[in-house]
Amino acid sequence: MSNSSPERVVTSSPESRERPLCVDLDGSLIRTDLLYEAVLLLLRNHFHLIVMLPLWLMQGKAHLKMQIAKRVTPDVTLLPYRIHLVEMLKTERARGRKLVLATASPYPYAKAIAEHLRFFDGIEATDDAVNLVGKTKADRLSALYGEKGFDYVGNSRADFSVWDKAGEAIVVGDDRAALSYCEKQDHARHVSSKQPSKPRWRVWLKAIRVHQWLKNSLIFVPAILTSQLVTLSNIPALILAFLAFSLCASSVYLFNDLLDIESDRKHRSKHARPIPSGLVSPAHAIVAAVLFIAVAFSISVLLPPIFSAVLLIYLVVTTTYSFLLKRMLLIDTLTLAGLFAIRVIAGSAAIAAPISTWLLAFCMFFFLSLAFVKRYVELDHQVEVKGRKDTGRGYHSEDAETISQGGLASGFAAVVVLALFIDTPQISENYTYPELIWLVCPLVLYLILRIWTLARRQEMNDDPVVFLMTDWRSQLMIALGAVVMLVAQMI
Repeated sequence: MSNSSPERVVTSSPESRERPLCVDLDGSLIRTDLLYEAVLLLLRNHFHLIVMLPLWLMQGKAHLKMQIAKRVTPDVTLLPYRIHLVEMLKTERARGRKLVLATASPYPYAKAIAEHLRFFDGIEATDDAVNLVGKTKADRLSALYGEKGFDYVGNSRADFSVWDKAGEAIVVGDDRAALSYCEKQDHARHVSSKQPSKPRWRVWLKAIRVHQWLKNSLIFVPAILTSQLVTLSNIPALILAFLAFSLCASSVYLFNDLLDIESDRKHRSKHARPIPSGLVSPAHAIVAAVLFIAVAFSISVLLPPIFSAVLLIYLVVTTTYSFLLKRMLLIDTLTLAGLFAIRVIAGSAAIAAPISTWLLAFCMFFFLSLAFVKRYVELDHQVEVKGRKDTGRGYHSEDAETISQGGLASGFAAVVVLALFIDTPQISENYTYPELIWLVCPLVLYLILRIWTLARRQEMNDDPVVFLMTDWRSQLMIALGAVVMLVAQMI
């Protein structure tokens, strides 16, 4: 069972214990919506069935849910349960109270959850004929237990009609409409958190991974190397390109977290991300991702058309990576390296500057080395039996040494490419004293060797790019490299 923040356990009054306690599932017992998770799981495992979704929906939402349930089942042991509510239900069950799981989710899912928790006495759920939601659920529970003959735990506006017919309305979560209902109704009470929740804006900043926007600073590299950054007309274009790529990348991060929601819940650190932990609902994440994409391409219209084409390629490649390529041996790391190269191409496209193949080659090898670091660290921390595939990836534990060798070789290749790049006309034309740039080579070599040394010592986090941006020694090497490039240009 997934952990969540501790919350205050509130038990019922003696008179209410005579009434069955009916508990909603989506958003109430769990901090997510199983329908959205099931659809995402279906798309990940059986993408070709995407054409069937509208056909199933045409036959009713109940039919849609049951058809999906026949093909995929989320791992109910990993769901983000509200621990305080689970503890309250256990207490009520120990006192002899009847507990009923009343949900709009399909019966197979409800049954799996009831069997996992082992304290529900009954299940009322969606079947082939009835989508048990809202008024339909209220009528079903009233027919079974009588109006005001049951208590009900819910979390949103969809539960209003059920609460109206319940003896006691128990509100969980922080939905504004539900909290407003609770304040206005005498028979309603709110089970509040023991600890204050994080501000929503902080949760969303973490969900869209604003810290990852640092990767998009590669967009500025072509302008820096060609001395075009100081051109005032280019600065707005580069800023717009950076913002467009950052929003597009955040949308991809959201979709990626949605598709990897189960594997992330098994991960030692990713389980705390807002989507796997239930702090951000799948529905809200999907809306935000679509909105970010729309804004990103709206911004791209202000830039040269070639930039929009590059942004579209980036979106297509990253989406393909999320659905397919990330589970393919070696293809995943090559794709990650290519995505960094695309950022450099986008920087050139934004200011209509020529693309340096040397710069692209350096980026490919350098970031391929970092991509191998990422996979090496994941393998090094895997908890499965040696010889089995890591969760959601195509690697085995014995591949670690091969990955390490490939990563080091790629890093050294990047330094060689940089050394050769120094002697090209592009450098000699833009730098007064290009020989100074040779000093950058040992700095890059230091970065590569240090990051791999720490990775093999198990002192590296999951994202080496973020590590480079936050580690003070790496920051120092990057700053020294920038100073060298600046001095070589100004002398």
